[in-house]
Amino acid sequence: MPAIIDALSAAQLDAFITDGFVRIDHAFPEEVAARGQDILWMLTGLDRNDPSSWTKPVIRLGDNPAAPFREAANTPILHAAYDQLVGPGRWLPRGSLGTFPIRFPSPDDPGDAGWHIDVSFGWDEHPNDFMAWRANVTSRGRALLMLFLFSEVGEKDAPTRIRVGSHLDIARQLAPAGEAGLSLRELAANGFAETAHLPEVLATGGPGTVYLCHPFLVYAAQPHHGTRPRFMAQPPLLPREPLSLERPDGDYSPVERAIRQALA
Repeated sequence: MPAIIDALSAAQLDAFITDGFVRIDHAFPEEVAARGQDILWMLTGLDRNDPSSWTKPVIRLGDNPAAPFREAANTPILHAAYDQLVGPGRWLPRGSLGTFPIRFPSPDDPGDAGWHIDVSFGWDEHPNDFMAWRANVTSRGRALLMLFLFSEVGEKDAPTRIRVGSHLDIARQLAPAGEAGLSLRELAANGFAETAHLPEVLATGGPGTVYLCHPFLVYAAQPHHGTRPRFMAQPPLLPREPLSLERPDGDYSPVERAIRQALA
């Protein structure tokens, strides 16, 4: 397969800086999504043809390096997009897709639908207190948040909610805290009220759709009001080198440019 030079247009890169995310349809083949779904169904121990066996609103499956998940993360179009958003050579290839929160149709509150950002460090000091984990203005330990859809996700199928442009507010909130950053507990103290006025987008799409998001994007789960389970992974893209807001050569990635724009 020939190399893809540019996965994203200049307009898409500008939109990523402004909005905090870009959607790529057909980022990986539907056949790969189907094979991945087969593995996930097996791991749930549930009957895919018997909705009466789906008794919980969400089941979380741990990291799995099976071939479909490696293949999904490493298509030519995604590698090219990683280069464009983070910088060539500045990210690490993924060998898996992390945890899968599988959401089932349910009238029950899933218990995890609050607004948040993904925090990136501090687990060594606080392994049992997720709210103590941290993020800082140079996004230590995280280059992107990524949403990989392994099933059809419509508006009723518990699509992830995204606050458009919220990454800019979070950058401004993190900047005064310097290298130490802020814990999720500190960031969430007001329920992310500073982003409540922003428009929301739902991360819908067919299997093989991927949303590549700024690491500071504020997002949330929601209850599932549809009829078919939602299969999605939300791994980070890990940096090979730290992000920098002061590059002597001025070669800033869109992730860095968004932060610099927020702080200007």
